[in-house]
Amino acid sequence: MPDFRIEHDSMGDVRVPAQAYYGAQTQRAVENFPISGQPLPPALIHAMGLVKYACGVANRDLGKLTKTGKNRLSDQQVKALLDACREVAAGRFDDQFPIDIYQTGSGTSSNMNANEVISNRAIELLGGDRMQAAKAVHPNDHVNMGQSTNDTFPTAIHVAVAVEIQDRLLPALARLHESLTKKAAQWDRIIKIGRTHLADATPLRLGQELGGFARQIELSMERAKRAIEAVRELPVGGTAVGTGINTHPEFGHRVAVALAAETGIAFVEAANHFEANAQRDGLVECHGQLRAIAVTLFNVANNIRWLGSGPRCGFYEVKLPDRQPGSSIMPGKVNPVMCESLMQVAARVMGNDQTLAISGAAGGQFQLNIMMPVMGATALESISLLTGGTQAFVDFCVDEMEANAEACEASVEKSLSMVTSLNPYIGYEKAAALAKEAFKSGKTIRQLCEEQRVLPADQLQQALDPLSMTEPRE
Repeated sequence: MPDFRIEHDSMGDVRVPAQAYYGAQTQRAVENFPISGQPLPPALIHAMGLVKYACGVANRDLGKLTKTGKNRLSDQQVKALLDACREVAAGRFDDQFPIDIYQTGSGTSSNMNANEVISNRAIELLGGDRMQAAKAVHPNDHVNMGQSTNDTFPTAIHVAVAVEIQDRLLPALARLHESLTKKAAQWDRIIKIGRTHLADATPLRLGQELGGFARQIELSMERAKRAIEAVRELPVGGTAVGTGINTHPEFGHRVAVALAAETGIAFVEAANHFEANAQRDGLVECHGQLRAIAVTLFNVANNIRWLGSGPRCGFYEVKLPDRQPGSSIMPGKVNPVMCESLMQVAARVMGNDQTLAISGAAGGQFQLNIMMPVMGATALESISLLTGGTQAFVDFCVDEMEANAEACEASVEKSLSMVTSLNPYIGYEKAAALAKEAFKSGKTIRQLCEEQRVLPADQLQQALDPLSMTEPRE
């Protein structure tokens, strides 16, 4: 068998690898964009297959695929087309999508890549030769019926992003929230010193501190849901410029309904197709929520890293699990590697947000944004990084970390901020003087108060009870 076959498109003949499911237009794009060596993310390829399936279902139900005329398909051919779409959506043909991310700005090359693979696979399912010149199931006339790259490619991006957030990122955040919540409950009676400005503050419970982290992640889950909400409107049905030329008036609605049924996400047809084709503001908004999640994860990981600092010359209020040797020169050193990993993930996602913002602002002129491939790939990279980083952080750090109750409680009595609870008894000025004297003398607040008989013993014991300082009291 020869290494290549000759395919033909509107620009002429093209040599295509003999065993490839894609055709001439894909091959031209492969040759035109030898940029990064990075193809589209698998999630976007799968979403393209799902969108093509929903479009095929809509065209079938509207009678467009089986109507009388040159482009009429039999029921068997329609089934083969839909089955081929399903296979692309399931990831069976990921290796048949070789086009670089940095391609034509509308994603036309990748849209035609999908059309060609689905067409050739459908022909193969029908028992034909996918290398034949005459296409019984045509990539443009049938697979792309009622569509333009300008509405289907951004639709696929929205679907891919929403599905990845729903199926991957949200469960990962839920696991982190659950793990932190459990630790908060387990450590609720461990008293430690608070810190503001990295300086000693009043006491709190370690469980309260972890509960604060858990709430941050709970809010991140809400932001992830809002990120999905930002991309629920789908451009499909607008075709080239938003007018819906060459498609049925019900097409966009039917495709959105089919995609909602397949994914469990409440996708809807865009309220205004001119906006939906031309602008990617919803995707920018979506990634803004991802950026906020990244900020939270960075903060939580960094706080846990600080709590685990030491073991002898830091706080060491939390014992982090030993994952690997931490130094090539210092024997026995162990570093908070999982915290650092997640912080790097978060930094990358925050940087990715700038790519989305610039692409959304500068890439959309009139009826089309021409930065869509990089926007889609970057958003999906962020979701993948946040998901993987969060899962690893739970598995290899949060689930296994332990409280160091002794270190927590030892710092409380030494804190000068213990004097804060005396304010209602002796006033701010006298309390401040006591704190300064304690610092100079090296004595604790309790020792000075006992020496100077600031309060009766029973009242002093009540005022300086650390546990009572961790919640409001009358």
